[in-house]
Amino acid sequence: MFVMITESQLGELITKVKTESKKRKFKQSIELIINFKDIDVKKGFAINEVIQLPKTSSPATVCVIATGDMNQKAKAAKADIVIGNEELAKYEADKRESRKFINKYDFFLADTQIMPTVGKALGQLLGPRGKMPTPVPFNASIDAFLARFRTSIKVRTRASLSISCKIGDESMEDADLAINAFTVMNTIEKKLPNGEKNISKVLIKTTMGKPLKQIQEIKKKHA
Repeated sequence: MFVMITESQLGELITKVKTESKKRKFKQSIELIINFKDIDVKKGFAINEVIQLPKTSSPATVCVIATGDMNQKAKAAKADIVIGNEELAKYEADKRESRKFINKYDFFLADTQIMPTVGKALGQLLGPRGKMPTPVPFNASIDAFLARFRTSIKVRTRASLSISCKIGDESMEDADLAINAFTVMNTIEKKLPNGEKNISKVLIKTTMGKPLKQIQEIKKKHA
């Protein structure tokens, strides 16, 4: 039986992975992999979660799609990019450019009033990528939405017994990476049919490295 790994154990695993990882000429991401078991993927099993990480080194990129007052507020809040009807029309007419544009950003937020236009212009491309915009209600604080999504990651899988996500990079403290990994695990556990009983393995790796260490099924110690 798998016993939920502790934050301290995750920290030890992260330390070993970083120590044994070959040095690269770029800053590698640290990735968490969770393998599942005893789940019938044919019954529509899917995970599609936005998880806010307690510790971050580099913010996620966020595009805001809005007009009028929200457009101006998003620009004042320094969203990575703010677009409106004119840009949507341009991307709707040029699928190649729209794909390049969509791939640049981690998250999309949209004024609820413009959502139908967004769906018509970009829905066919945003949907399959798991990037459909989160609606921002009229008079909502765009600053609060940006603060949340800049520190979040998307964890998504469909009909698969595994997920993989970035929890930070090798420049971060091991303890901070462990906090992020533990946050993701707790969130995912709650989405599984039988919680931790559906988890078979937990692995940590760097961008270019193989999972050097992995947590196999842990047997409960008998008193």
